[in-house]
Order: sequence, then C-alpha cells, then structure tokens
Amino acid sequence: MSQEDKVLEYDEDDSLRFIRENLPEEMQDEFSDDEINYIVDLIYDFYEEKGYLDNDDDDSEVEINEEELLEYIDRNARKNKEVLGRDYTQEQIEAIVAGELAYCDTLNLFD
Repeated sequence: MSQEDKVLEYDEDDSLRFIRENLPEEMQDEFSDDEINYIVDLIYDFYEEKGYLDNDDDDSEVEINEEELLEYIDRNARKNKEVLGRDYTQEQIEAIVAGELAYCDTLNLFD
C-alpha cells in the first residue's frame, strides 16, 4: 500500500469516534467534539512543524517523540486557554493524544 493510499484512509469522524471510545470512563463526557478536534489539530501542527507530513515519497518509519509531542500540545493549549474557554489537565491531553496515536496505528499511518 502506498503512502497516498494510507492518507486517504484517515477519516476525521472515525478518529473522533475512536478517541471517544478509548477515553478513560471518567473522561467520556468531558469534551465536546470541537475540543477533541482542537487537540488533534495540535498533533498535526506538531507533525507539520517536524516535517513528518512531508515524507510522501519516503517509506521510512516516522519516530514520534511522545514526550515532545505532549509538551508541544500542553504549551499551545495553555497559550490559547482564553480562546478555548478551558484549561486541559496533563491527563486529559495524554488521553486524547493516546487515542489519536492508537487510531493512527490502526491505519499503519506512520509505518
């Protein structure tokens, strides 16, 4: 399967559903769809900044530094706290990121 085929399989609605289903029970009703999508957007902003999305012709595996990713999201979410109208805890960010990474793993998106 080519990298192009992999990208075409990604579905934002499926990602959102997958993340919701995999959140810890106590977080199931804590987030709107927009709030989850905001964190997912930050993940892809990080990928873009790191050049992970520029590897269309390169079939090499991408190594994502999850600690660096979480720091990036935390920093940007705090920066936009007033716009968002809320502050995310580290556990909330980690849960959403873990859900998105797990969804991408089901698609072999970065293999």
